[in-house]
Amino acid sequence: MRNFVMSALAYSLCVAWAAALGQTATPSSSQGAPTATVSAAPASQIIPPPPNYQFPSGQKYVYTVEWHLFTAGNATVRLESSGTEQHVAATADSTGVVNVLYKVHDRFEAWFSPHSFCSLHVTKHTEEGSHKRDTTIVFDYARRKSVLDEKNLKTAELKHAQNDIPTCVTDVVSGFYYLASLPLQTGDSYTFSLNDGGKTADVTAKVEARERVKVPLGTYQTIRVKAEAISGPMKGKGSVFVWFTDDANRTPVQMRSKLGWGTLLFRMQRLDKQ
Repeated sequence: MRNFVMSALAYSLCVAWAAALGQTATPSSSQGAPTATVSAAPASQIIPPPPNYQFPSGQKYVYTVEWHLFTAGNATVRLESSGTEQHVAATADSTGVVNVLYKVHDRFEAWFSPHSFCSLHVTKHTEEGSHKRDTTIVFDYARRKSVLDEKNLKTAELKHAQNDIPTCVTDVVSGFYYLASLPLQTGDSYTFSLNDGGKTADVTAKVEARERVKVPLGTYQTIRVKAEAISGPMKGKGSVFVWFTDDANRTPVQMRSKLGWGTLLFRMQRLDKQ
């Protein structure tokens, strides 16, 4: 049960919200949009937001996390403007029986460019069972490297690692906002890359259907998107479904992570606005 809540949250956000770390995204549509060349490995690309795009700054999404009909924890994601950058803060906390069996208390922050959607740097504080770590990741585009520095807060052991990245990547939380910025027409698919300090993973997100869903916050007409890694360390580890509201806000009111050890369901409980 290691990383019970946060690993699913991170995988969900990386695969669905950005699904992985970012390189590029190219849309292909059965409804008249440009069609990508069919190949075994679709080209990855991150598409910059339109000039008039409005980020949901000042909004905090609050979710309950369910596992086998039990409440396993709570998760929050908040976006704010921070100077010339966008700042994302995410949390994950176990509750109930899961909190007794394997306590999770994680904090994740990321900064990205609002002009290109390229991730800039990430910080993580993770408390998962007996494991406690502080991690920073810097995306050095001049050298095409992600630079990871991590400290084990229990043993004081230090880790330093560098990995190759493309010209632009998204991270496991910012990527979620990237996906929400796309047109999301039924039949479209987008391939982009995700990096969390290790090897970059390519992720494909497909817009599957429109459907009505009910969550604690209310009932919504939504667009269902399925995302899964097609390369890298996440390949074959599961898939993520995200339900975005079918309006200009593209609010992610529900998310389901299907992983090897079970399914986690994220349902929006509250939407706070500053």
